[in-house]
Amino acid sequence: MTEKADSVKKLYTEMRLWEFPDQYVIQPTDGSSCSSLSISRKDGSMKHIDEIPEYRTIRVPKIFTIFGVVGMLRLLAGSYLMVITGRKCVGSYSGHPIFKISSMKVFPCDHSLKHTPAEQIILNNASGFHYFQSAIGKDIIDITLIARRCTRRNGTRMWRRGADPDGYVANFVETEQIIQINGYTASFVQVRGSIPLLWEQIVDLTYKPKFELLKLEEAPRVLERHFLDLRKKYGAVVAVDLVNKHGGEGRLCEKFGSTMQQVASDDVRYVHFDFHHICGHVHFENLSILYDQISDFLETNGYLLLNEKGEKMKEQLGVVRTNCIDCLDRTNVTQLRRLGVFGAEETISSHPNLDDSFKILWANHGDDISVQYSGTPALKGDFVRYGHRTIEGILADGWNALMRYYLNNFCDGTKQDTIDLLQGHYIVSVGRDMAPSSQNGGLEAIASFPLALGLVLTGFLFATMSLRQVRSDFRHFFFSLMWASISVGIAAFVRVNGRIFCNRPRLHKPRLKRKGGGSGNKQSKKAAKDPNKPKRPPTPFFVFMYEKATYVARAEKKKEEYGRNILAYNKKLEGKNPSEEDESDKSRSEVHDNDEDEGEDDDE
Repeated sequence: MTEKADSVKKLYTEMRLWEFPDQYVIQPTDGSSCSSLSISRKDGSMKHIDEIPEYRTIRVPKIFTIFGVVGMLRLLAGSYLMVITGRKCVGSYSGHPIFKISSMKVFPCDHSLKHTPAEQIILNNASGFHYFQSAIGKDIIDITLIARRCTRRNGTRMWRRGADPDGYVANFVETEQIIQINGYTASFVQVRGSIPLLWEQIVDLTYKPKFELLKLEEAPRVLERHFLDLRKKYGAVVAVDLVNKHGGEGRLCEKFGSTMQQVASDDVRYVHFDFHHICGHVHFENLSILYDQISDFLETNGYLLLNEKGEKMKEQLGVVRTNCIDCLDRTNVTQLRRLGVFGAEETISSHPNLDDSFKILWANHGDDISVQYSGTPALKGDFVRYGHRTIEGILADGWNALMRYYLNNFCDGTKQDTIDLLQGHYIVSVGRDMAPSSQNGGLEAIASFPLALGLVLTGFLFATMSLRQVRSDFRHFFFSLMWASISVGIAAFVRVNGRIFCNRPRLHKPRLKRKGGGSGNKQSKKAAKDPNKPKRPPTPFFVFMYEKATYVARAEKKKEEYGRNILAYNKKLEGKNPSEEDESDKSRSEVHDNDEDEGEDDDE
């Protein structure tokens, strides 16, 4: 909203929402004379108004306190206004409070007004902001951690893997650590993201689905676009690859490394570190090997440093790009030594209070990023918090691994649809989405994992009951064998066809592999033919019999009839208005093009 006096945009932290029968009105609560925002409940249109409308009915309008407007969500049922109704302060930065959204409210417009009430949404979402304050001697130090997630390829763990053709990768997060002490401010930025290749890992009920590389010939171009974008934003880049060299990940690692050789330059460097092979499950102290490999890059490219006046004393010239872990320990020590906080041999571990708070800060940060992407906290978080593995941490990792399996296979498809819808990756189209959807035929239409699981358990139950009665009647042995075979057969069928039993996205479906690298469907791009247009008659070209003259005469007769019909058809079109005639000409051209392409499609 805009001030009337000086037309300067002003940000409001608290507003009032009036719910009238025909409109919603959002009014600032700071007492200024700024105009209010009106949203029509008929069509969702917005406009500025100078005053709050008067009551036209006995019914008093409802009033809500809100803290922001998320936007308008347009669905088939109508438009919905989404506003922020709850917030929680998670810290401050430069004297400004930082809030996290805790709840939102959805107000219906359009057709939804008739049958949908306003709904409250309680959010338990993760925060991308963490902060703590500690003391080092007589000095007070403030450490802030801010995470910024890219929205280009957002989604869930299994349904958003790798990169898209434009080089944007899944789970791409920029993390900035800010240290403030004695008026000085030091900042260090790093990024993380999925391997920038075209690949996928579609759930199929197995614990670890297979990796599938797509369009291998496109790998250099996609990788080059990704690192070109990183260089424009951050400068020099060192890519730290943490995947295994064996198994399914080995193919990803090999392709990533070989493609990086084509992209590597003075500003782009590739470092592979087999995290699981070198560190295993407990030897995380071996991470020092990785730090030694990139220490020269960290020292050369540095970090941002501002003095008490806000003047730049040092600038960060490059960024570390990792897959999952953080490479900040030595940078933190360097910053604190430069600020005069640490001595030459002093480290963070020399100050237990600071060390404990710092580890918890980064552990919570990793949990938040993991919850948004996978649905569970990060694994091995106990090592980040305490510096070693614990029994509680191992048990928590086991539980989180089971939860990831359940969410990935049975929940994340619907969640992915929600993300695509809210972020605009899928735009609702009345013409497309109101049309009856083509039902998947065969087993895919009736595939249900709970039903299959119930049948398997029932079969084993009957097999056990029959087996107990074998002593009295040997025929029960064959009944037991029959029920056990049925259960095993159903289980084997579900295992082989696991993909159709999983929860999958239905809206913004990923492009599938195709022979020749094509991603589109040629038939779907063609315009529909006019059903009223006369059909072109067949020709006797492929007739090689002695009665060919009879077929030629018959074809000539049908050709003359076709000429008369098409002439009448075109005259009928000429009687339409100019706008309809243009559309008819366009449709006519597309139809003829389609007729000419039919032979080509048959060849394909």
